[in-house]
Amino acid sequence: QVQLAESGGGLVQAGGSLRLSCAASGRTYSRYAMAWFRQAPGKEREFVAAITRSGGRTNYADSVLGRFTISRDNAKNLVYVQMNNLKPEDTAVYFCAANNNVGRAVEDDLGRINSRTVKDAQAYDYWGQGTQVTVSS
Repeated sequence: QVQLAESGGGLVQAGGSLRLSCAASGRTYSRYAMAWFRQAPGKEREFVAAITRSGGRTNYADSVLGRFTISRDNAKNLVYVQMNNLKPEDTAVYFCAANNNVGRAVEDDLGRINSRTVKDAQAYDYWGQGTQVTVSS
């Protein structure tokens, strides 16, 4: 089992940047594919970005491609998302999530991302409490 805790959210002007961090407990952290999701008021939770267990492959939502970068440090049990050129529509609570590669695996045995499951919130086994990001215009 793994516990997740996000940090780094805040208020930023449009065009600005933020870096969110997610700290994971447990010695098996490197066995989990990790992802960021977000949820705006009145909307469903949506996929933002994902990264494989080794950090070798990533996947992004079209809405953040080229602006956000996901990364991880397995030695420190951390996953990050660097968010640049933020827009008001990026305002949401951001959650990190972990997939244990059992059942609905996000990553296959060759380290490739499964496009059918990576964006599905139901495929993730553990979630943090979220951190608020607000982008003002």
